[in-house]
Amino acid sequence: MSQGAVDQGFEPDAIVVGSGLAGLVATYEATRAGKRVLVLDQENRANLGGQAFWSLGGLFLVDSPEQRRMGITDSFELAWQDWQGSAGFDRVAPDGDGTPGQDHWARQWAEAYVRFAATEKRDYLRALGLKVLPFVGWAERGRGDASGHGNSVPRFHLTWGTGPEVVRVFLEPVLAAEEAGLVRFGFRHRVDELVVADGAVVGVRGAVLEPSTAERGVASTRVETGTFELRAPAVVVTTGGIGHNHQLIRDNWPADRLGPAPQHMISGVPAYVDGRGLGIAEAGGARLVNSDRMWHYTEGIHNWDPIWPDHAIRIIPGPSALWFDATGQRLPAPNYPGFDSLGTLATIGATGYDYTWFVLTQSIIEKEFALSGSEQNPDITGKDIKVMLKARLAKGAPAPVEKFKTDGKDFVVADTLESLVAGMNAVVAADAPARGPELDVDVLRRQIEARDAELDNGFSKDFQLMAVNNARRSRTDKLIRVAKPHKVLDPEHGPLIAVRLNILTRKTLGGIATDLSSRAISASGAVVPGLYAAGEVAGFGGGGVHGYNALEGTFLGGCIFSGRAAGRAIAAG
Repeated sequence: MSQGAVDQGFEPDAIVVGSGLAGLVATYEATRAGKRVLVLDQENRANLGGQAFWSLGGLFLVDSPEQRRMGITDSFELAWQDWQGSAGFDRVAPDGDGTPGQDHWARQWAEAYVRFAATEKRDYLRALGLKVLPFVGWAERGRGDASGHGNSVPRFHLTWGTGPEVVRVFLEPVLAAEEAGLVRFGFRHRVDELVVADGAVVGVRGAVLEPSTAERGVASTRVETGTFELRAPAVVVTTGGIGHNHQLIRDNWPADRLGPAPQHMISGVPAYVDGRGLGIAEAGGARLVNSDRMWHYTEGIHNWDPIWPDHAIRIIPGPSALWFDATGQRLPAPNYPGFDSLGTLATIGATGYDYTWFVLTQSIIEKEFALSGSEQNPDITGKDIKVMLKARLAKGAPAPVEKFKTDGKDFVVADTLESLVAGMNAVVAADAPARGPELDVDVLRRQIEARDAELDNGFSKDFQLMAVNNARRSRTDKLIRVAKPHKVLDPEHGPLIAVRLNILTRKTLGGIATDLSSRAISASGAVVPGLYAAGEVAGFGGGGVHGYNALEGTFLGGCIFSGRAAGRAIAAG
């Protein structure tokens, strides 16, 4: 047995498998109580923080000072109503054999998480040094049903420093604990199996991979140089989801709800988000639930400067762009940008094609287009207020958006609708084979002119224009997020822009069932002694805290909340 880089004289109280956000939070909480923690990861030290590092850093907060300053009235009761309407928990009742329903723990986690977001979450993070911007965004605005999916009010709080800052506030105390001798890291240690003795998980086995100097996010080698077996009274699985494993996504794709799995998918997460931890935990006695629930985006674009294979970037749009399917038909209400991610995904699936188009103007892109990812927002990530104000308030779109407009393969820019549609057809024809049909300029023109005619007076029957006007009642949206309504074919607002949108893979909503202490639950409903799970591998808590839908800003928060529960449970053990 190879000893690898792990100090065999170090006797941990817990082994944390995965050094992403949930793993760091669990380690932080355990070491605060003086526990000794061994953190294993198949990647190198450069990847500490995992997928969270690349995130925009959005946080779901309820009744925050930032909301109140923006005139937003929110409450736990309203947020919990929204969460339940979105989650649609319908698997709470016991199964026929008496096994707890798949949503038994998930619903309890959801209520606890919403209460956390409405009470101590903000203070917990601020005590660590994390701050949010004063502008509150309105994500996942829903399907137009007060009791159904969607946020009734803006709740998306953007971290000042984006994903790297969320990682930093937990990583720094963990590194301090490493210096103090409470933490050891085993990088390039790939866990392949849980060690089980007398029904309890007592350790892990796996392979030592060859050293890697790959930069953060770059796919690393899987060449094995030895094996290891390590033991501890507690093992915490925080290995993430299946977002880069397209085969696992297809195997679990809910065709009954979302239509057929897309033929073409691009990856919004690095290659190490491979889903292996789910099968490993199940083989060790944990129960996997809600595997058919997942979260993918419809506004994906191919990265012109990729870091990992099939690297995708998501456009985070305002509500004004016109949205057309591959045949040139405008998507029906309420499939508007930023309203209902999975509902729109299902609508796209029903078309028989796996891409769509935004058609918009320069005025819209300048105010409404943001890009997901810390690296796509250098002003906010770098915490440079002067650069941010210049980038966000000056004429023109932010530089990363303009770069995609000029260099991205999915973008078309033109002065006339005829030349725009010709460019759109050229983008489709460039694929081998072409992924969809040729567009007819007259079909698009009729629909755009009909929409534009609605702006000739202050009234409209166009639901999207109603939604835009409603959005502009938010101070944040009117100031920096939603363009003043105008005619798409008005040359004063040109040039015209079209963006081909692809399906971008992202989150696993189901996973390992856990109780409120992040202890793994077996198929019989009993606790698996010694085994904990947190973060995306646990469905962000309970095996599916989001149910069928997410309200956004909840993924990082779910990693924090479930990682905190695991770390505190170990600390108390």
